Amino acid sequence: MRWIGSFLLFACGGQAADYKAGVARVAITPEKPIYLSGYANRNRPSEGVLHDLWAKALAIEDSRGGRVVIVTTDLIGLPRWLSESIGARVAKQHRLERARLVLNSSHTHTGPVVARNLNTMFDLKPEEQRAIDEYAQKLQEQVVTLVGAALQDLQPAGLSFGNGRAGFAMNRRQPSPQGVRLGVNPPGPSDHDVPVLQVTSPEGKLRAALFGYACHNTTLTGEFYQVSGDYSGFAQIGVEQAHPGVTAMFLALCGADQNPNPRSKLELAEQHGAALAAEVSRVLRGRLERVQGRLRAAYQTVELPFAPHTREMFEARLKETNAPRVRHAKAMLQAYDERRPLGAYAHYPVQAVHFGRHLALVALGGEVVVDYALRIKKEFGAKGLVVAGYSNDVMSYIPSLRVLQEGGYEADGSMIYYGLPGPYSQEVEDRVMGAVRQVMKRVGRR
Repeated sequence: MRWIGSFLLFACGGQAADYKAGVARVAITPEKPIYLSGYANRNRPSEGVLHDLWAKALAIEDSRGGRVVIVTTDLIGLPRWLSESIGARVAKQHRLERARLVLNSSHTHTGPVVARNLNTMFDLKPEEQRAIDEYAQKLQEQVVTLVGAALQDLQPAGLSFGNGRAGFAMNRRQPSPQGVRLGVNPPGPSDHDVPVLQVTSPEGKLRAALFGYACHNTTLTGEFYQVSGDYSGFAQIGVEQAHPGVTAMFLALCGADQNPNPRSKLELAEQHGAALAAEVSRVLRGRLERVQGRLRAAYQTVELPFAPHTREMFEARLKETNAPRVRHAKAMLQAYDERRPLGAYAHYPVQAVHFGRHLALVALGGEVVVDYALRIKKEFGAKGLVVAGYSNDVMSYIPSLRVLQEGGYEADGSMIYYGLPGPYSQEVEDRVMGAVRQVMKRVGRR
């Protein structure tokens, strides 16, 4: 493992130490060629590395000893089995309850396949699957150790919060006579907010910057085979170069139906990353709101039912020529044969973390479309509220009712890659929002 500590080199205005904070990081770059996740057209393992991938942790402790740890990873997503295993080990080894551990992934499409995530996307050889399984096991060890390192680094700190904007995310659900397709939809809903959490020493030296954006990490498309964090990887590099010694952490927000625009060139990933880094630096130089108060956290899961499906639906797909759809149909028929067809996703995670009266984080599982962030901000107030997707479990897209009714990739077509039977029922948005209200009530934000 390669660790980098939290050096205190960037001078800014002094601030009282309302909290303790600890920062740690570990390189999680694959050590050998491995299949990259996110695009089904890839047909071979990775070929080199553009820049390292990282897992980074920010531990925060309030004046009463309450703790929260936020972990960010330059990965497509952490499946439930891996997040639950990490959470259980962190609780045992570091005495941090599950509600107080946030696991977020950037959803880069030039990072490795994570075992048991997007299962039907590729038809892998045994040695290719072995490389993926070995990577996941090592990753688990790294993240558990990482959390401990951040907790060991706790020292007096001040927190402050601000917002910027970046305009390269564009809604990708393009209407057409044949229905909604992946493309560009300038009038479609987007969320260009760039929330920034600054962590400083009592002397005002910058230690960490946690920032987010609601956009797919898909500037680099399926023809790219080099490992990288895409635009968010370049953004973190840019912030760290501008502020030597700081740890920059990217939080993926509700960007499931947003793509970088333009895309498909390496220089565009660098360009978007530079634009985001520049906006984070601008916010850090500006007037930020001091964060104070007790840390509260809540975590729960909710069942999300699927629309009805039948054995005959999957038998009909066996005659198709699309290999992932055929693999998916075989998997679903096996479930029917074993009398365990899925009627619902049973453990969809919803989490809230509240920092006194000034800041709250809602962390939702899956690839969450932007409608959820816009609705949650409208219901609870946008000021001091961050709504993340890709947190704690990435099991599928999470469409809003609007997206579900319109159809398209985020509503239905993507489910074959996640190994789920088909679209969710029309209850999905109500169930997710019901759980959001419950966790927000428990942390004191109404």
